[in-house]
Amino acid sequence: MSLDSFKTRRTLTVGADTLDYFSLTALEQGGFPHVARLPFSLKILLENLLRREDNAFVHAADIKALATGAKGDTEISFMPARVLLQDFTGVPCIVDLAAMRDGIRQLGGDPEHVNPLQPVELVIDHSVQVDHFGGADSLGLNADLEYQRNRERYVFLRWGQNAFRNFRVVPPETGIVHQVNIEYLARVVCRDSSGGRLVAYPDTVFGTDSHTTMVNGLGVVGWGVGGIEAEAAMLGQPSSMLIPEVVGYRLTGRLPEGATATDLVLTITEALRKRGVVGKFVEFFGAGLKHLTIADRVTLGNMCPEYGATVAVFPIDEMTLEYLRFTGREESEVALVEAYAKAQGLFRIDGAADPEYAETLELDLSTVEPSIAGPRRPQDRVSLGRAKASFASALPDLKKGIKMPAASGSGGGAAVAEAVTTQLEHGSVVIAAITSCTNTSNPSVMVAAGLVAKRAVERGLTSKPWVKTSLAPGSKVVTDYLAKAGLQTYLDALGFQTVGYGCTTCIGNSGPLPDEVAAEVRERGLVVCSVLSGNRNFEGRIQQDVRANYLMSPPLVVAYALAGSLNVDLATEPLGTDREGRPVFLKDVWPTSREIQQTMLASVSADMFRAQYAKVFDGAERWRSLPVPTGDQFAWEPDSTYIRRPPFLENLSREPGKASDIHSARVLALLGDSITTDHISPAGSIKADSPAGKYLVAQGVAPKDFNSYGARRGNHEVMMRGTFANVRLKNALAPGTEGGWTTCLIDDAVMSIYDAADRYRDAGVPLIILAGKEYGSGSSRDWAAKGTMLLGVKAVIAESFERIHRSNLVNMGVLPLEFAAGETAASLGLTGREVFDITGVGETLTPRSTVTVQARAGTGPARAFQVRVRVDTPEELTAFRHGGILPYVARRLAAR
Repeated sequence: MSLDSFKTRRTLTVGADTLDYFSLTALEQGGFPHVARLPFSLKILLENLLRREDNAFVHAADIKALATGAKGDTEISFMPARVLLQDFTGVPCIVDLAAMRDGIRQLGGDPEHVNPLQPVELVIDHSVQVDHFGGADSLGLNADLEYQRNRERYVFLRWGQNAFRNFRVVPPETGIVHQVNIEYLARVVCRDSSGGRLVAYPDTVFGTDSHTTMVNGLGVVGWGVGGIEAEAAMLGQPSSMLIPEVVGYRLTGRLPEGATATDLVLTITEALRKRGVVGKFVEFFGAGLKHLTIADRVTLGNMCPEYGATVAVFPIDEMTLEYLRFTGREESEVALVEAYAKAQGLFRIDGAADPEYAETLELDLSTVEPSIAGPRRPQDRVSLGRAKASFASALPDLKKGIKMPAASGSGGGAAVAEAVTTQLEHGSVVIAAITSCTNTSNPSVMVAAGLVAKRAVERGLTSKPWVKTSLAPGSKVVTDYLAKAGLQTYLDALGFQTVGYGCTTCIGNSGPLPDEVAAEVRERGLVVCSVLSGNRNFEGRIQQDVRANYLMSPPLVVAYALAGSLNVDLATEPLGTDREGRPVFLKDVWPTSREIQQTMLASVSADMFRAQYAKVFDGAERWRSLPVPTGDQFAWEPDSTYIRRPPFLENLSREPGKASDIHSARVLALLGDSITTDHISPAGSIKADSPAGKYLVAQGVAPKDFNSYGARRGNHEVMMRGTFANVRLKNALAPGTEGGWTTCLIDDAVMSIYDAADRYRDAGVPLIILAGKEYGSGSSRDWAAKGTMLLGVKAVIAESFERIHRSNLVNMGVLPLEFAAGETAASLGLTGREVFDITGVGETLTPRSTVTVQARAGTGPARAFQVRVRVDTPEELTAFRHGGILPYVARRLAAR
């Protein structure tokens, strides 16, 4: 319990319970008046420090610094109340914990010391793929395939659920992690027993998915972290961070008729990405909040990683309380949230003084217009009226590098074959997916999609036959209210049958295109499009045959499925013709806000949430019938191709080795700007001729059983072979190629990045990466850092880093270095063929210091330049010197 140097411990009575809490008001009255004007999010961090003051990780000076508004390089410690995992990133976390139990036993420690110290919940939502679509049996068939492909992973998770304390698993076919989080898992205010007394404190969360920020819309401060950082938090290791700068975003007015929450979030994403908020907190305030539902707010929170902020938070208010009741929370929980938030000054009241922000932006909601974003980035917003022209202008660039390999796909039919041979063209929409937590959590846009479908079917319109349509709800509650409203029938008629409950198209689990469509696209070199109600549309992410991808609201997804092409201007041209041959325009099928609201009131109820979440951890019969291994250590199967003991803790010594400079390193890849974790981390399908595919074939796995990289994240042998293997990666060391290629400078031969790394490893040559701006942006994928480390990369020198990936590199023992302002690899004349020495990174290394890089080309003199060390805090430096966070935490636990 806290040392409570500032005497802030108070009691709060809620119903029959009396709870302790650490009062921000008491701190304010005790000589820190600035506390009253702190942003909501910083108040949450301040409470975290008050409650955890221990003179080890949290000192009285830290509390004083935050309470008085200190900025800049002031470091604080943060420990979330809970950790949230999805299965792609969660399985490696549990694999690492299992390996840590083995490593601690090797050091003579007790494996039982490896247990989550606070609640950890894992939602299995990333493993379902859209193989089957457009039929009533699509959901069942996809679920059958999911269990066939992922049986080993699921059996492992069932072991983990029994072996580890404080660990619960939400089984497959339930929903998307972030929607399950806001509808059920989020506490908003936690209550716990400590020293025989109840303690109340804010719900905060680390999630291994960058879109954990969706819960910010509920007033819960939390953000995405790498899997290794999440593992450390599970084991009681707090995260060190600099006091963040908070940008206030004042919202006024209300959304106009025809505009959706999706249009709002695309508008704000564009504005904040242009403004530059990477690493900052964004906090929404202003009179416009009273017109934004929690569903709208969580949509804005969800897209936070797309504009680069750490969080995008809303304060708790009456809307929060209404949502908690609406989603079936117990009245005692709601009462605690209200009483605690008001006692702490965390409850938003109309007319109250605004907090003091580092800077303030403003948006009048009435100016928002229907929009889409693409073809490659979420921040590239285009008004709906300009969509056709925007695609036309992007087409020449999208056509670059098109190759035409032999076709492969799944299913189709005569109607599709005839249609694609006559009508497919550049700009044809071949995937239309209502998918992703961003929008499926919002009843207003889901009901709007159903109403668009209803009117379209009544006019006799159908989806174009070359469009692969799908609906992947974020929870079963969505199915309930669409059915009650009578709208699912119309969505079914347009091919939007439910294909699964999980994150599908948005993470690349869109499945193959029908054979005839894939063949036509490849043989004619067509630039075809996907439209999805998701949050990510980076190149190469959605589907390997689709080069242009556009984010939009669910009703617009339905509209583009009807039109079948980005070459149709939905603002002025018809979607199709009705039974009488009359043109049908978007305005003819678009519902009014009143219609949407009336439908929601009649079809969505709290009873639906209570019923669906009553036994959420039990799962369906096929989950319950899986075998459950026993024992406190996992019995690794030597021939498993899904779950293997990782090498991160092999030959673990009690003390770390001495840090040293990097000598005679070679460049594995010379990369440009905006290299995302999609480019770095293995994702999507595994090709038979790739290093990972060849490995699986050698293990006796047939290509049809490869599954995806995401599903095999528990096997480091697969994942390291898929690192930097994205089909759209462009490496200047292998000019004229696209994909995971490089030139191995040992003999100047072009080969796969994995094979080159293997050659360098055998020769004892350390490796570095050279890159441009925003290196590592995108999802918080631990394998982007783990794979980099396993390939032998010792340092990455970039112009700038995305926050989570930078932290992940440090936590895997890879050194992130930044070029000096205004300098780039090109401006320094670097070709990537030089030999590099990096000095000053040994025992004298300090956080954010400057070190020297020398690059030698041939026999000429070395070129020296300075770079900034992006190990940002003393705690990060300690983990780096241990070789990463895993051996650091393992050594601490073994010493108990």
